[in-house]
Amino acid sequence: MKDIVLTTGRLTLRHMTKKDVCNLLEIFSDPIAMEYYPSTKDEEQTIEWIDRMLNNYAKHGTGIWIAEHKETGEFLGQCGIVPQEVEGVREMEIGYSFARRVWGNGYATEAAAACKRYGFENMNVQKLVSLIDIKNLASRKVAERIGMTPEKHIRKWGKEIVVYASETKISNSVSLI
Repeated sequence: MKDIVLTTGRLTLRHMTKKDVCNLLEIFSDPIAMEYYPSTKDEEQTIEWIDRMLNNYAKHGTGIWIAEHKETGEFLGQCGIVPQEVEGVREMEIGYSFARRVWGNGYATEAAAACKRYGFENMNVQKLVSLIDIKNLASRKVAERIGMTPEKHIRKWGKEIVVYASETKISNSVSLI
């Protein structure tokens, strides 16, 4: 049985498992999808990513989740909430990446909005951030669509990052499981 965290009108977000290696490799091995990340990932690095998320679930009760189409179960991408260090402060970040074949369908915005609501309503966080490469206009638009605003620019991962932040709740219809 899948460990479902939340659902939206079109999506199911669930805990990732070791069986998600091939799904995640669709994103991680794609140089276009990974353009704003330090590099693509191979199978071993993808397994390490999954292990890191499993550790986050155990240690923090949250992490990046697998996003699937609610009706078909088709893998679409990943989205969730992870702890990140921002200038010495632990922040909770909404992170997302989706398979290039589904870009432009609003899935990232839908998933990120659901995660924002989940963070505020279920995790009781006061603030959520998204750390986005300054050149990644598509991801920046997702953050803006869900009501996040640029807070500051920082250097992280060897590049200039815009820290988007939100301290207010949103009112999208999301079923929490």
